[in-house]
Amino acid sequence: MSTPHVVVVMGVAGTGKTTIGPLLAAELGVPYAEGDDFHPPANIAKMSAGTPLDDTDRRPWLDAIGRWAHGRAGLGGVVSSSALKRVYRDRLRAEAPGAVFLHLTGDRALIERRMADRKGHFMPTALLDSQFATLQELQEDEAGVAVDVSGTPEEITDRAVAALRRLAS
Repeated sequence: MSTPHVVVVMGVAGTGKTTIGPLLAAELGVPYAEGDDFHPPANIAKMSAGTPLDDTDRRPWLDAIGRWAHGRAGLGGVVSSSALKRVYRDRLRAEAPGAVFLHLTGDRALIERRMADRKGHFMPTALLDSQFATLQELQEDEAGVAVDVSGTPEEITDRAVAALRRLAS
């Protein structure tokens, strides 16, 4: 399955955006961009210190992701971004109107376990509560699908591809 859309893989920290994003991109035959790579150094320092980002911190990050997505319009691509609030997704859509969101969802305990198991990531598990508190689910008027993150990365990717196919038809 290939797509002319840019798929934004969204969700709270620990849902597997960095794992599922590249698998999804490979399945769709499009490039993948890691959303964390778009953060300015000040954002990474802030999160590494256990301080949640505020909306002002997120603007340049969202704009950079949006510019990448805009550049892939009509060509397709997959990019990760927590995109927790509707206003963040609106900002991304302002740059890339055809973007489709893949919301990775899951049980908080499972996500916390996965966060605790990962090595070398700047996002501490202490920020998970703030992520869930900030999260605004996709609304019916937003192009996107939600996929549960239980199971293996391959199973999650298969469910994501199937959900995106249903959305496209």
